[in-house]
Amino acid sequence: MSVIVTEFVTLDGVAEDPDGSGGTATGGWAFRHGPEAVAGDKFRLGTLLETGTLLLGRTTWELFSKLWPGRTDEFSARLNAARKLVVSRTLTDVTAWQNSALLRGDLAEAAERHDGDLIVIGSLGVAQALARHDLVDEYRLLVFPSVAGEGRRLFEAAVDLRLVSSTPVGSAVLSTYRTR
Repeated sequence: MSVIVTEFVTLDGVAEDPDGSGGTATGGWAFRHGPEAVAGDKFRLGTLLETGTLLLGRTTWELFSKLWPGRTDEFSARLNAARKLVVSRTLTDVTAWQNSALLRGDLAEAAERHDGDLIVIGSLGVAQALARHDLVDEYRLLVFPSVAGEGRRLFEAAVDLRLVSSTPVGSAVLSTYRTR
């Protein structure tokens, strides 16, 4: 089992509000680079969408459950068909997006018990909680040539990572890091 965190980040490490839906003063920085910068399987998830489980926080799940179900391209179909676990203390119904289930109980304990790969998409709070428990095995970061100057950053504390690969993806760079 691996926990893989995928995030859009700026050069200064901000991961908050890449699409502007959060209404922050600096939000929307990823989308200023055009739709091709964020469309499709930019994180190279491939078959992980079929074999793994997406782990999403409430805010990301609510946004995605409105965006993805109506799309029919190949990537969207794979994302829609993927198993999804939703971390939320307030949601009671996750039927708006197929194959979604609420995660019951403690996030760290559930992640440790889960069979198979867990893929965190966005969901900054979930990613940070897993990192605090040293449960993240891999980060796939799509780094955009923007400096936000302020906003929530992915990393809350110092961490040493091992670079596995770095690939240009449109105007951004996909960098994959391992923690161990």
